[in-house]
Amino acid sequence: MHRINRSASGMRRLLPLLSLALVACGQDMNDLEQYVAEVKARKSRAIEPIPQVKQYEAFTYEARDRRDPFVKIEPERGDGATAAPVGSGIQPDFNRNREPLEEFPLDSLRMVGTINMQGTAFALVRAPDSVIHRLVIGDHLGQNFGRIIGITETEISLVEIIPDGFGGWMERPATLALTEN
Repeated sequence: MHRINRSASGMRRLLPLLSLALVACGQDMNDLEQYVAEVKARKSRAIEPIPQVKQYEAFTYEARDRRDPFVKIEPERGDGATAAPVGSGIQPDFNRNREPLEEFPLDSLRMVGTINMQGTAFALVRAPDSVIHRLVIGDHLGQNFGRIIGITETEISLVEIIPDGFGGWMERPATLALTEN
């Protein structure tokens, strides 16, 4: 009961303030009424007509003596024969499980050293997430299916498999050099 009485007395104090605010808002509407009258008195402008849409004209391709645009062009070799069909040469092994360093671009990886144990050379490579990985010949790294073919004290040699631009693949040599920091 005490709580209800307190909120009722608070409302009695706010009532005069609310009524004063409403009276203040209700005065001096002359500026607004004058502006509305001015806007209504303005002359309207003509609206431009909607542009007419041109009729669609269908185009029928007639090959005649032209090549089919949907058939791939096979590059010619020097002797006049065409190159081997796509898919018959080098290509990455898509069924192989990807290794951890294959998710990073090659330029983001850093060779930080080597370890030789029992005649096997291991390369130490730091990934962008600061984890150091131990690699041997045959391991993969980089986003272009790079496979390590050699490890020296100063660099890692690898072969990447990249698209050749004609729907096939080609090998490209690459290296990852030892960094000082």
